[in-house]
Amino acid sequence: MSAPGSAADLYTLADDLRAAFRQAGYTADGVLDLLGDEAHGALGRGEPVPVRRACADGGTLGTLIRLLLLGDTCSRSQVSSALSPLDIDRAIAAGLLEVDGAGLCAAIDVRPVDLGSGNRWLLSDLDGTMRRRAITEDHVLGVGHASLSLLKATASDPVGSVLDVGTGCGVQAIHAADFAGHITATDITDRSLAMTRAGFAINGIDPGRVTLSKGAWFGPVGGQKFDRIVANPPFVVGPPEVTHTYRDSGLDLDGASELMCRTAPKFLTEGGTASMLASWVVTGDDWRTRISQWIPDNGVDAWVVQRDVADPALYVGTWLRDAGHDPRDPASAELADRWLRHLDRSGVSGIGFGFVFLRRTDEPTDLLAEELGHSFDDPIGPEADDYLRRTAWLRSHDLTNERFSVTEGAALERVATLDPDTGWQDVVMRIHRPDGPRWSHEIDTLGQALLAGLRPDGLTLGEITELLAVATGDDQIDRAAVRQLVEGLIRHGIVLPAEWTASCRETSGHSQ
Repeated sequence: MSAPGSAADLYTLADDLRAAFRQAGYTADGVLDLLGDEAHGALGRGEPVPVRRACADGGTLGTLIRLLLLGDTCSRSQVSSALSPLDIDRAIAAGLLEVDGAGLCAAIDVRPVDLGSGNRWLLSDLDGTMRRRAITEDHVLGVGHASLSLLKATASDPVGSVLDVGTGCGVQAIHAADFAGHITATDITDRSLAMTRAGFAINGIDPGRVTLSKGAWFGPVGGQKFDRIVANPPFVVGPPEVTHTYRDSGLDLDGASELMCRTAPKFLTEGGTASMLASWVVTGDDWRTRISQWIPDNGVDAWVVQRDVADPALYVGTWLRDAGHDPRDPASAELADRWLRHLDRSGVSGIGFGFVFLRRTDEPTDLLAEELGHSFDDPIGPEADDYLRRTAWLRSHDLTNERFSVTEGAALERVATLDPDTGWQDVVMRIHRPDGPRWSHEIDTLGQALLAGLRPDGLTLGEITELLAVATGDDQIDRAAVRQLVEGLIRHGIVLPAEWTASCRETSGHSQ
């Protein structure tokens, strides 16, 4: 079979492909219904045999799954029937199919996915999951864990304009069509833009709402500004070279993530937000220090969340296998050794991975970088939006004069050890948020009493602090420490301003 050819004409097949897929039930739900949970799980693991067995009596839908998801060669008559009304010769000429002996096989991956608001179809290059394939330099990556995590990390409230930097197969841009008036998508390869254009077409999205531009980073958009930026850039940490455009930026180490963090705020409207995936090297210094140097000193609210840290050997091995390299092959081993030597010379002991959320302001920068290594309730996108909203609220309010409430369902955890003479002694107390990222904060007995006194219609924070000082006989209560504690709890959504609690109650009452 030949290497991938031009994908420029794929969009011309869109209407007939959509008709064929709808007729066969080739949708995210349709595939799951035919395969069942067990075979569908095998599909996700790259195990073709259970999937083929489930497709044996699956009719045209079974043929489409084998053809487009497994990369199987099917007879011309099977493919013609499954893709009707699409003309097979047109499909071959446009780069959807290719001849394989006496049969036909897919030249690209076309799969149904649910991006959160119903079925969409996405086009990408075939990888080596089901059949051994060479991964070319301009390979268009399909929907993976990283792109799905960014989907869940992007707020979906309506906005006027969205920019998707490095669109790849167009998954973020097509998702944005659900909430944006206009979508601009950029990439450095013609093949990626062709896949994205075909994706918009097959999903019936008005081309007047879409601008596709070729070029690196923010170059194609000039001086435009956007209400939201999403980016899953080529953030892989390594030498300054490009072997695969979907992962390599040509910038040294974490230069791609640094570029995005430094530059994205310039292309946001006032109040506009950005959701980006990023990687950073971990050396002897705190990783937060490195990130803080990337964020502009003025005009940004930033929340950086580290989800994971990988050691260099695991990191390099994972990305080599992702590109189809066999670690036992001498050429692959040499590539791994060169990569690891570069990281070692740079003092890299680990590679961090996570999200960067930004909001454009006209105020001094507010930055919080923290780890989110524990399990949490997805999606994190609405939480990021709320975090930035809470940050903006903190900037404009004096906590001393405000009233608050503890979020509903918050739980107090007490850990104690047994002393033979005095009985159980508290070692630590924590307040836990019950939802979302499930943050927890350590508090002391004073903090416990303080939180117990918060009422949306009660005393202000300053009044409660003074009351506690009288009740405990402690005139030296650190007022600044109290404000710092409450600010941290507000940032994490454990304590909420009274006005927000009242607003939620009104909304709840109107919906009943």
